[in-house]
Amino acid sequence: MAEYKERQGGAPAKASSATGASVTGESATGALARDLAGAVRGDVDFGAAARALVTMDASNYRRVPVGVVAPRDAADVAAALDVCRTHGVPVVPRGGGTSIAGNATGVGVVLDLTRYFRSIVSVDPEARTAVVQPGVVLDRLRDTVKPHGLTFGPDPSTHSRCTLGGMIGNNSCGSHSVAWGTTADNVHELSVTTYGGASRRLGKGWDGAPAGLRPLVEGNLALLRTGYPTGLPRRISGYAIDALLPENGTDLARAFCGSEGTLGVVTEAVVRLVDSPPARVLAVLGYPDESAAAEAAAGLLPYHPLTVEGMADDLVPGPHELPRGGAWLFVETGGATVAEARAHAERILRAADALDGTVVADPAGIRALWRVREEASGTATRNADGGEAWPGWEDCAVPPARLGAYLRDFRALLAQHGLRGTPYGHFGDGCIHVRIDFDLLSTEGVRVFRRFSEDVAALVVAHGGSLSGEHGDGLARSELLPTMYGDELTGLFGQFKDVWDPAGGMNPGSIARPDRLDENLRFEVLPRERIDVAFAYPHDGEADGVVGGDFSAAVRRCVGVAKCRVEGPSSGAGVMCPSFRATGDEQHSTRGRARLLHEMLAGEVVTDGWRSTEVKDALDLCLSCKGCRSDCPVGVDMATYKAEFLYHHYAGRRRPAAHYAMGRLPRWLRAAAPFAGLLNAAVRLPGAAALAKRMGGIDPERSIPRLAPRTFTRWMRRERRRRGTEIFGTSRLVILWPDTFTEHLSPSVGKAAVRVLDAAGVGAVLPPGKVCCGLTYVSTGQLDQARAVMRRTLDRMEPMLDMDLPVLVLEPSCAAALRTDLPELLADDPRAARLAASVRTFAQALEECAPNWIPPRVDRPVAGQTHCHQHAVLGDTADRRLRERAGLTGELSGGCCGLAGNFGFEKGHYGVSVACAEDQLLPAVRAAAEGTELLADGYSCRTQLDQLAGGGARHLAEVLAEALAEETGHDGSGGRDLGR
Repeated sequence: MAEYKERQGGAPAKASSATGASVTGESATGALARDLAGAVRGDVDFGAAARALVTMDASNYRRVPVGVVAPRDAADVAAALDVCRTHGVPVVPRGGGTSIAGNATGVGVVLDLTRYFRSIVSVDPEARTAVVQPGVVLDRLRDTVKPHGLTFGPDPSTHSRCTLGGMIGNNSCGSHSVAWGTTADNVHELSVTTYGGASRRLGKGWDGAPAGLRPLVEGNLALLRTGYPTGLPRRISGYAIDALLPENGTDLARAFCGSEGTLGVVTEAVVRLVDSPPARVLAVLGYPDESAAAEAAAGLLPYHPLTVEGMADDLVPGPHELPRGGAWLFVETGGATVAEARAHAERILRAADALDGTVVADPAGIRALWRVREEASGTATRNADGGEAWPGWEDCAVPPARLGAYLRDFRALLAQHGLRGTPYGHFGDGCIHVRIDFDLLSTEGVRVFRRFSEDVAALVVAHGGSLSGEHGDGLARSELLPTMYGDELTGLFGQFKDVWDPAGGMNPGSIARPDRLDENLRFEVLPRERIDVAFAYPHDGEADGVVGGDFSAAVRRCVGVAKCRVEGPSSGAGVMCPSFRATGDEQHSTRGRARLLHEMLAGEVVTDGWRSTEVKDALDLCLSCKGCRSDCPVGVDMATYKAEFLYHHYAGRRRPAAHYAMGRLPRWLRAAAPFAGLLNAAVRLPGAAALAKRMGGIDPERSIPRLAPRTFTRWMRRERRRRGTEIFGTSRLVILWPDTFTEHLSPSVGKAAVRVLDAAGVGAVLPPGKVCCGLTYVSTGQLDQARAVMRRTLDRMEPMLDMDLPVLVLEPSCAAALRTDLPELLADDPRAARLAASVRTFAQALEECAPNWIPPRVDRPVAGQTHCHQHAVLGDTADRRLRERAGLTGELSGGCCGLAGNFGFEKGHYGVSVACAEDQLLPAVRAAAEGTELLADGYSCRTQLDQLAGGGARHLAEVLAEALAEETGHDGSGGRDLGR
C-alpha cells in the first residue's frame, strides 16, 4: 500500500485491475469504480465532491481517497473489501468523521458506514444488551433504550452524531467513564470482516481469532505483562493485546476495540447497557485554578459520582453564574429520586475542598451547563484574542492522582515553546483535552509543532501516562508510540497488525508503521495569499497588521466537530443544519460545505475554483438560515460563505431566473405597488400564475403571495395626516424601518407595531426616502448590487444617525442583514457600523424605550417558531420577557421554517423546504391545543404556515395590538406605563 500512502490528491498511483493487469492513473480508478459498482448494492461514488467530503475528520490531518462506498450491509462490506484487495487498494472505515487524531482519513476507498448501515437490530432489556450496526448514532441507541431505564455508558461530547462503529474503533469514553468505563468495557461481541475476506465473531476466548494470533500472544507473555503502564483508567494508545492474556480473560472483542480500522471492519456489535439513574443532579465545585481542581478530582472518586469533569475559566465565554473560582469540577450524581441524587451531591459538596460550590437540580440548568462543557472542543479552537488553536495534542491521560502535577508541567512546557492552550476534560480519569495555538501554516510553525509533540510525549510518559486517553493515536500520535511503549512492544504491534491484515490494506498509516505526525497536515494545501473577497470577515485572519479579511481563515473555522450533523427534531431549539436534517447527506451539512470550500481553495480535488459545480450543488440546498453562525461551536457562517461563492461563481455569467426575480424583489415590488389589485387578480388565473412562476424560477407547487393593496408607508403617511402629527407616541422615539416585506406584503404588521408603540408612549418616525437592507441581493450573491443599495440607504439614513435613535426592524431577516451583512459588506464605511448598532427587534425596542410599560394580557399558550435569523444574530431574550409579561405561555420551536426567503420558492426546493418545516415547526403547530396563539415574526415563517398548515400565524405585534383593542375598545391606545 506504499504507493497509496504517498499520494496526496490527483489520480492514484500504480494499481492492479480486476483482471490482474497492471494499469495506471485514471484507468485504474475507472476499473476499480466499475468493479465496485458491480459488486455492491450500496452507493459507489468516485466523483470529486464525494472524495472532497471525506478528506478530513475533526483533526489537523487530510488524506485524499480515491473513492467512497456506502455499503448497505455486511455482504456489501465483504464485496467491497474483496474488490479493493484485488486492486491492491487500501480501505478506511468511517463513521461520523469526528475523530480528532486523523483516524477517519485515508487514501484508497473510504467506507461510509453512516448512510445505510445504521440499524438497531435488537434490544434485550433483561440481559441489558443491544445489537447494533456500526453506523448507529449513539444518541439514537440511547433514546431507544431509555424507556427501559437503560443507557449506553460511554458518551463522548459528540454523542448526538458519533457512531457506535467509530466509538469501537477509537475505544471512546466520554464524561461518564468514571462510572461506566470505556467502550471496550461495554462491548460483549463483535462481528468483523477483514481485508483478507474472513468474517469473524469476536468475544471472549480464542474462537474467531485469526491464524497465528494465539502463538504470537503466548510467545510474548512476559512483554505483554510488563510493557503496559498500570493505574490508568484511560489507556487508549496502541493495541490492547494485553486483553488476550489469560488472566485478563482472553477477550478478543476488547483487544479489537481501539484498533482504529486498522485490523478489519466492524459489521455488528453486541453492546452492554447500564441502568440509567431516573434522577440526576449536578454539583459544580469552584477552585482557584485548574491544577487545584485536578488535584481535588481524584479525592472525589470514592464517592462514586457519575462524572468528574474539569474546565477552567478561559473556556467560559462572557458572564456566567458558576460558583466563585478560576476552574470548576462538574460532578454528576444519580439516584432513584431527585432528593436522593441531591443528597449524594451535597455529600460530595461538603467533602470537597472547594472555594465555592452549588448543586443544580433543574434539568434545563443542568443541560445549559453541560452544553458549555460539550462544546469546548469547538469553542477552544478560538482564543479570546481571535487566534486559532488546534487539536495537535488533544487527549493524553495520566493517573488521576498525578493530574495536578502533570498540568503544571504541561503549562510550563507550553510556555517553553511559546504556545498557549486551554486544558479541560475528564479530570476524574486523568484525561485532558487541549487545543493549542500551533502555527500549522508556516514551515517553522510545523517544526515547533513537531518538537512540542515529542517533548510532551516524553512528559506524559514521565508521569506514567498514555499518549491517548480517548481519541486514539491516528496520524497525530502513532509515530510517538515507541516513547510510551518502547521499541520491542511497538514492534509487537506491527506483528499483531500483520496477523489480522497481512496485506496491510486496512487504514495504513495509523498505529503500526505510522505516517509522520507532521505529514498530511490539512492546512498545507491552502493558499497563503489573501483571496480577493467581498465580505470583510472581520474575525478571520490577522497578518501584516491587517485584521480579518481572510476567506481561507474563515473556511478554516470548521474543525469538523460536526454539530451540524445532528439528526431530526431531537436536536432541540437550535437551527443548524436544516438541510442536513432534511436529506441526511454530508454535502448538505455545514461541515460538508466547509470541506468542499476547503478543497476548492486547495485546488487538488475540486479544481474549478469559484466556478466549481461541486460547491454550487452543495450550497444549492443551503437555506442561508444563519443557524451555524450561532449554533456551530466555532461560528462557521455558511450563509455568508454561500453569498460570497455565488458572487464569484456568477461573475460575468447568466444567473438563474430566481436570482433576477426574487433576488431583486424590492425593485419589482416597488414597481408593482401601483398595480397591486390588477396583479393579484392576474395571478389567480391558472395560466398567468404558471407563466409567472416559470419566468421567475418559482416552484410550481408554490402559491404566489398577494401584494398589499396599500403599502405600509402610504398608510402611515395618511394616518399622520389624519391625526395631524408627524410622529406617533408622546415621548421616546424610534425609527420604524419599512422593510420590503412589511411595506409590500404584510403592512398589517407595521400598523400593529405602530399601535403598540403608541400605547407604550413610544413615537415612531419613518426614515427619509426609500431604504433597503439589501437582504435579497445578499442571499443570491448579488453583492455589487447589495452594496449599491446599502450605500444609498446609508446616504438617506445619515441625517438620522446623529439622532442616536433605535432603529426598529419588524422583519427579523432584515434586522439580521442590517446587523451583520451591512457592516461586513461595507466595512470601509463607518456609517454601516453605526446603523448596525442601532438595530432593534420589536421586543428589544419596547424594552429599551418603554421599560415600565405593562402590555395587555393575552393569557394564551403559544406555538410557532423563533425566526432562524433572530435566533442566530439578534437573540430572543427580550421576546421571551415580553411574551411572559403578556401571559403568552410556552416555548416556540427551533429549527427553520424551510421557506427561508427565496429558498423555498425556488424551483426544485419544494421537497426540502417542506421537510425542513416538518422537522419542528409543523409538528409543533399540529400538536397545539385549541386556542393556542401561533407566533411567527418572520414573513417567510407565516407564509410557510399559510401554504402548508392553513395559516393563522401572526407577528407578536399583531397579537398585542389585537389585545389592546379588546382591552380598550378601540385601536391605538391602551396599556399602562407605571413610570408615567
